[in-house]
Amino acid sequence: MERPERELVAQRQANLQALETLGYAPYGRAFRRSGRLAEVRAAFAEGRAVAVAGRIMTLRDMGGSVFAHLSDGSDRLQIYAQKNQLGEQAFTAFKLLDLGDHIGVEGRLFTTRTGEQTVKVERWTLLAKALRPLPEKWHGLTDVEARYRQRYLDLLVNPEVRGIFTRRAAVLAAIREFLDRRGFLEVETPMMQPQPGGAAARPFVTHYHALGTDMYLRIAPELYLKRLLVGGFDKVYELNRNFRNEGLSRHHNPEFTMLEVYEAYADRQAMQSLVQELIVHVARNVLGTLQVGSAEQTVDLTPPWPEVAYRDLLRQKMGADWFDLEPEQQRALATALGLAVPPEWTTLEITHEIYEKTIERTLQRPTFVVRFPTELIPLARRCEDDPGTVDVFELVISGHEIAPGYSELNDPLEQRRRFEAQSGPHAQQVDEDFLRALEHGMPPAGGLGLGVDRLMMILTGCDAIRDVILFPQLRPRGPRE
Repeated sequence: MERPERELVAQRQANLQALETLGYAPYGRAFRRSGRLAEVRAAFAEGRAVAVAGRIMTLRDMGGSVFAHLSDGSDRLQIYAQKNQLGEQAFTAFKLLDLGDHIGVEGRLFTTRTGEQTVKVERWTLLAKALRPLPEKWHGLTDVEARYRQRYLDLLVNPEVRGIFTRRAAVLAAIREFLDRRGFLEVETPMMQPQPGGAAARPFVTHYHALGTDMYLRIAPELYLKRLLVGGFDKVYELNRNFRNEGLSRHHNPEFTMLEVYEAYADRQAMQSLVQELIVHVARNVLGTLQVGSAEQTVDLTPPWPEVAYRDLLRQKMGADWFDLEPEQQRALATALGLAVPPEWTTLEITHEIYEKTIERTLQRPTFVVRFPTELIPLARRCEDDPGTVDVFELVISGHEIAPGYSELNDPLEQRRRFEAQSGPHAQQVDEDFLRALEHGMPPAGGLGLGVDRLMMILTGCDAIRDVILFPQLRPRGPRE
């Protein structure tokens, strides 16, 4: 029967006091290492003197000797402590150590009879005493949220979780390497803005006391990045956080990582090629394969990816005459699909609800959906052969949109008309400073956004966005929880 945690904590506190009595300070200073454990193992040489440090992950007491494994985040390495080598007091203190304690050891490398690389301890130092025990069966906890609330423990005892976030760091590095090599300049734009823009979403509101005004956490960096195109930067990107004061779900977190890229004198087709090349580059360089995802649902990223028009998808789903039907007929057909369609909804709203709820999820392989209705995307350029649509794509993979891309609208007069139509009676919400920038002349441009968290879900086969964010947002617990 497992001992209650309070008893284990009490025992550890008793060990701490005993260690202090023996002259071992429980929270030590910096410890100069020969290298990380992975580096020591890679440069292993019999008899070599080393100094290593890490957290104790296993302990095996043999009476006059103790075997243990240290972990420092790069690897594990066995250590071997003997009473005859350390002396009575140091060995007595060593046996007061608990799983989870951080120690530094000095000694020489040798190979055990079973072939395991090991450090024979000559001296050791207590660096940090762990007063709470490590979870023994963390992965099997019934309270799944505990893994997110105490992510540090999740990382500590689940190598596969650490692997996801190691790969995430490699993905970010690969994205930067790809864009930097193509001449794009990484920039930073305000995350706290006087007016939210660049997307249709509810912002988080804060108050700037020094200026006596409300400010907003950005929902998108788009309008500031376009100002940079006006200012003469022709190829820019930003890789940073966006914030949207909306719901939590398996595919939504209110704070998320977004890549946005803009290139002067380019268009939607150029951005389509760019995002396809980028994702293929990341998969090949980080995962070594274009077959990604999970064993249950593999996604083939092999290019070229198909392109299909938004209206064609609707006609395939709802019939060739869908756009000729009366709103009442459309509402009836949508209701028959199990969708909730309020009576005041327009054809545009009904159509897009069908697309988002019944069509998008069926697009499993990478697919570029193009030519969306103009009213849906006020920042994109109209298609020259069809003013009712805009020259955009949405890249859908595994049933979820992960990257929109546009031929950007650079006509300030048309942009004003669209902003005013979108804001309705709230004309004060029109971003006059952005319109003023456009009036100075923004070159024709292509732009794209890539949801990094959703890309990580696809690459790793994770079902929930919380699995690819180190510290996802959770509902606060009460004082007794």
